[in-house]
Amino acid sequence: MLLVDQGLYIGTVADLNDSQALTDAAVTHVLSVDSVDPTPLLPPSAKICNKWINVLDVETSDLLSYMDICFLFLREAVDMGGAALVHCQAGRSRSATIVTAYLMKKYQLSFPEAYHRLMVVKKDVAVNRGFEEQLCLYEAMQCQVDTCDPLYKQYRLTKIAEKYPNDLHCVLSDIFAVDPAQSNSSDVSYRCRKCRTTLFCSSNILSHLVGNGSLSFGHKKSSNLTGDAVCTSYFIEPVQWMEQAMLGVMDGQVTQSPVFLKYNCSQKVFRQNRFFRGTLLHKHN
Repeated sequence: MLLVDQGLYIGTVADLNDSQALTDAAVTHVLSVDSVDPTPLLPPSAKICNKWINVLDVETSDLLSYMDICFLFLREAVDMGGAALVHCQAGRSRSATIVTAYLMKKYQLSFPEAYHRLMVVKKDVAVNRGFEEQLCLYEAMQCQVDTCDPLYKQYRLTKIAEKYPNDLHCVLSDIFAVDPAQSNSSDVSYRCRKCRTTLFCSSNILSHLVGNGSLSFGHKKSSNLTGDAVCTSYFIEPVQWMEQAMLGVMDGQVTQSPVFLKYNCSQKVFRQNRFFRGTLLHKHN
């Protein structure tokens, strides 16, 4: 168990068995970032507040969504005059990720700066590549997990695709944004060119790399003065009116390949990719 910052320690699961060390360090809070419930290992006589983040040490695991929650838990310990221990199994990857995020947010550090500060204290830390990417994204979001941020929305869709690569029926319906036709949002709205029904809002738009695009929209492409092709599509998060089709249920059949969906006026409006990383729509202003 090593002191990283005022009131903040990093350690391993074995440190939970050392009740004397926990007492000497005035540990009042234990943050367990592990796939095993740590409760049975905590000293029964100790008055310790414990939070368990159930996560595996694999690149596809999601720790970004918990970074702000963990920060508040650790800061609570410090503000109360106590100390917090962050641990995983070996104290190298999962716990190191959370401690790095804490340092980033507290001191407004970049990921490399915070990670270096941790490595000075614990030289064997080795955050896996997936967690590194999440820390970089945390930095890009100004160390604030904002579920409305397009960066976070795109990240969440990617994680869902990784978790359910072949069975989107397991996806919870709350990943679908509110149907803009039923919303009172002041965002700019985008309507179907044919029936004028609102399809999505500006807040639903995600960034994307410009590529060749869908072949069916090839005749719609335009060029700028340099002759370069100009993107004529939007990449958006899933919206509620797409739910049935995007979960693969169309005329009682499970869709296993990219499909084109039509809205209630039969106008072709979007292309779904089976990996559910987002939805491509042709511009219908």
